Amino acid sequence: MPSLESFFELKKHGSNVRVEALGGVTTFLAMAYITVVNPSILSDAGMDFGAVFVATCIAAAFGSIVMGLLANYPIAQAPGMGQNAFFTFSIVLGMGHTWQTALGAVFVSGMIFVALSILPVREWLVNAIPRNLKLGMASGIGLFLGFIALKNAGIVVAHPATLLALGDLSSFEPLSCILGFVTMVALSARKITGAVLIGILFATVLGWTFGATEFRGFVAMPPSPAPVLLQLDIAGALQLSMVTPILSMLIVDIFDTAGTLVGVATRANLLNDDGKLPRLRRALLSDSGATVVGALAGTSSTTSYIESTAGVEAGGRTGLTAVVCGLLFLACLFFAPLAQSVPAFATAAALLFVACLMARSLADLDWQDTTESAPAIVAAITMPLSFSIAEGIGLGFISYVLIKIVSGRIRDCSIASFVIALIFGLKYAFL
Repeated sequence: MPSLESFFELKKHGSNVRVEALGGVTTFLAMAYITVVNPSILSDAGMDFGAVFVATCIAAAFGSIVMGLLANYPIAQAPGMGQNAFFTFSIVLGMGHTWQTALGAVFVSGMIFVALSILPVREWLVNAIPRNLKLGMASGIGLFLGFIALKNAGIVVAHPATLLALGDLSSFEPLSCILGFVTMVALSARKITGAVLIGILFATVLGWTFGATEFRGFVAMPPSPAPVLLQLDIAGALQLSMVTPILSMLIVDIFDTAGTLVGVATRANLLNDDGKLPRLRRALLSDSGATVVGALAGTSSTTSYIESTAGVEAGGRTGLTAVVCGLLFLACLFFAPLAQSVPAFATAAALLFVACLMARSLADLDWQDTTESAPAIVAAITMPLSFSIAEGIGLGFISYVLIKIVSGRIRDCSIASFVIALIFGLKYAFL
């Protein structure tokens, strides 16, 4: 039986078991907030919080451990921010589908992703989507998450004349959210590991102290996963009206994963001499497989986490870091009471912080070329204003193709761009 050193090639990467373990703990602390935030978002779709908490831990553990063992990368996985918002606010609350059908859509998109990960078209597809449109989509999802955060915390409220207005910032929930958010930003600026988690706990303790939320304990046996386990409706997901949601999930998952893999691998100096990612197929299979398992367990799409860079900064260079992180997610199953004690205004602070990080993609747009930047901005602002990630992606692709055609630059458009724009165009015309 191979040792940890030989299996993960620790010496080759200039690492050891202690450093890798530290990297795994660091990554876990940086992304542990998802065990609270994901169930909070999916519970708005009518799903049981405790059962989704279990599904979140299982999907994160499975994805991280498989990524470590199969691809040997220090990249952890968990249900993605943005994908969970799309699941709840677009498919369920926006389009009126059941959460069971939405889980079926996650499963179908995951199976398609598995097929694409195996077939040689995977790199063609990743490279076929315009870079600026990818940046617009990433920032748009961030703006969408920010809008959800402000809404959930009562910082913005509905208004009959202006649609939106500022809420009462002197009330407890908005004020606690703001304090939690400020804490996260300040700690992150000071390079303190687990800044998001600390900010959530700070806002939560405020809620406990002033009686705004109930403390339910620290440790207990894991909740029953039965309310969401294997509850996906695959037949419902195969309806014609589900084509664009599935396509949207697939696009977001593929590019979120690809961007994270390259970003973390670059930070860890794991790219080959050609600047490409070795073992790409294995990494994509780990990610897509985790989405399928997550759908069966009862959660939205699983993806690679950019917070893995925290573990890389702590010295993690191999899959052992991801395995340690995955094992910690399994241990987290026994802290469900603590997760259920976290109020909505505390998780809203985390959403707002993540939104700020994702919106930074706007800075990398090609602002000198309006045929590139304009469609990206259309995608970005449509997502929060339509309360739908799918609509932002659709209008982004349609405007991109039309602008390129009218401006005489049709050669800038890939075949994939035409196909995606056509699908969304037919949807708006006939569905």
